[in-house]
Amino acid sequence: MKTNLSSQITLTRIPLRYYRPENAFEHSVLTRLEKIPTHIYESMEEGSQAIAREIATQIRKKQAIGKPFVLALPGGRSPLSVYKELIRLHKEEQLSFQGVIIFLEFEFYPLANPASGNLARLKEELLDHIDMDASQVYAPEATMPKEAILDFCRQYEEQIQSVGGIDCMLLGIGSASNVMFNAAGTAINSRTRLVLLEGGSRKEASRTFSSQEALPAGVITMGISTMMNARNVILMAWGEDKAAVIRQTVEEKAGDAVPSSYLQNHPNAKVVIDLSAAYELTRISHPWLVTSCEWDNKLIRRAIVWLCQLTGKPILKLTNKDYSEHGLGELLALYGSAYNVNIKIFNDIQHTITGWPGGKPNADDSNRPERALPYPKKVIVFSPHPDDDVISMGGTLRRLCDQHHDVHVAYETSGNIAVGDEEVIRYCEYLRDVCGCYIPNDTTIRDKANEIIHYLRYEKVENGEPERKDVLFMKGTIRREEARHACRYSGVKDENVHFLDLPFYETGLVKKNPLGEADKEVVKALLLEVKPDEMFVAGDLADPHGTHKVCLDAVLAAIDEVKDEEWMRNCRVWMYRGAWAEWEMDHIEMAVPISPEELRFKRNAILKHQSQAESAPYLGDDERLFWQRAEDRNRATAELYRQLGLAAYEAIEAFVQYIPLR
Repeated sequence: MKTNLSSQITLTRIPLRYYRPENAFEHSVLTRLEKIPTHIYESMEEGSQAIAREIATQIRKKQAIGKPFVLALPGGRSPLSVYKELIRLHKEEQLSFQGVIIFLEFEFYPLANPASGNLARLKEELLDHIDMDASQVYAPEATMPKEAILDFCRQYEEQIQSVGGIDCMLLGIGSASNVMFNAAGTAINSRTRLVLLEGGSRKEASRTFSSQEALPAGVITMGISTMMNARNVILMAWGEDKAAVIRQTVEEKAGDAVPSSYLQNHPNAKVVIDLSAAYELTRISHPWLVTSCEWDNKLIRRAIVWLCQLTGKPILKLTNKDYSEHGLGELLALYGSAYNVNIKIFNDIQHTITGWPGGKPNADDSNRPERALPYPKKVIVFSPHPDDDVISMGGTLRRLCDQHHDVHVAYETSGNIAVGDEEVIRYCEYLRDVCGCYIPNDTTIRDKANEIIHYLRYEKVENGEPERKDVLFMKGTIRREEARHACRYSGVKDENVHFLDLPFYETGLVKKNPLGEADKEVVKALLLEVKPDEMFVAGDLADPHGTHKVCLDAVLAAIDEVKDEEWMRNCRVWMYRGAWAEWEMDHIEMAVPISPEELRFKRNAILKHQSQAESAPYLGDDERLFWQRAEDRNRATAELYRQLGLAAYEAIEAFVQYIPLR
């Protein structure tokens, strides 16, 4: 079973020389806008292995001369693959951690139960699997009295100095450019201290707790000065959602608006990223500004869209002068004139637009994204959570049903941990009252409802333990019925709604199990049952550890095992994006226009998911509700098409085709 096929999806063919320059001269040309040494790897796994090998080398050098090696480690999800490789090096290549001293970079405060803290996670992910001396692990105290915090923070810095300072600091980076929990505005001389969790920092922290209510008010974190005093610093980042902040960190002017950019002034700092996180660096996203290019259709489209936005002109109004003055003279040499390039790209983008996402029957489909035949098609829409289908492609889903295709929706996970306790209380009270009216002599259900209500209102304590199974059942049932109602509203037949409940998700915790054979087999069984002509999958590649990516890997692993079946060879697979981002214009291969009326229907379908409307635990710090995010995103895509000189639509949902690897 191939468990990580999504990491091999390369939407843009990036020439090797852009991230592995052939010589020092080419490297200096490509990286002349980068102010921190930046190492780009093809995948998170490859980058993590390089980091782990470097740390191992430094440890062994210190062990060889009988000196301790002082390592500072973060929390979050970014270092997990590095920890996994360090464990492998320990078990298979005899890397010993004797003589290593570890300082934890931050800890949440206050913690009612230390088991839910950063140190507990570090033990689970790394320390319990290596020969680490527990007495040599230092971490902020999460349960100390408030009046002791100032003295502790001072002593923590003194402890670091007493062992000779930090030899190597491994850092993750937040989407708001925070390193550790040093947010925008943090001074360069800041040291270990207590900071309150607000804004982007709170959003970052919320990913490791079961609810906003369980999230502590603050965090004790090392400061920028602590980071700058470390002898070596490795900043790592994986996935598309880190691309923008990596560009700011590496290429923009250093300052407190982007705390991670302080590393530009560190004498021995480096950035280690995968291709997805490198996507917005100039040498990757706009290579024509630093070197000669290997032009293909996607890169040309990206360059033209960039030029249109820079000049404020639609495609067909671009001139030779526009190309020459903005570093795109190579295209004039290749195509002879701006007119020739403009027409090519205009037609290319025009052909992505279709009102028939399942293909238009009895029509010439040579310039359409989807085939005319077969008609009607058997379609499966895979939805990671029980609302991603309507949030991300609700207009297209309804269009497929209206155009009489046999549409199936497969919900890959129960989404049970994303239901607030107050929702369960409300449904249990309803259940109790209904049973009291219609079956007054049978108290079984009423007793269970009252038990759950009492537990949630008076007994439940956030202690890092899995949620009770009866509560999880109630939460999963709420989401299941909301999804069924939304499907019915969108036109999907009841018998075509599938709840896969993939096993990896069912832990009752924010942390999920790794993708396994059982997950793939559930998806594969559905594929073999339906044998679809067309599929839609959530192609969110941003978060390398997130549920969407695991769900995508489960579908791709199943596809990989049936790709040689006759029906699969004739099946098109389309990837959609979630509520937060859209495919960039150079990648879009199918754009489905949504009318004002259809957009209203889509909003109503999203609103069927009442448990996710306002009280969902994972809305983050974006105050827009899911339907607002979806509409803003779809309208923005339509507006971009209009700015490029194409037809003006109310909204557009966009898709990219996935080609199974051979």
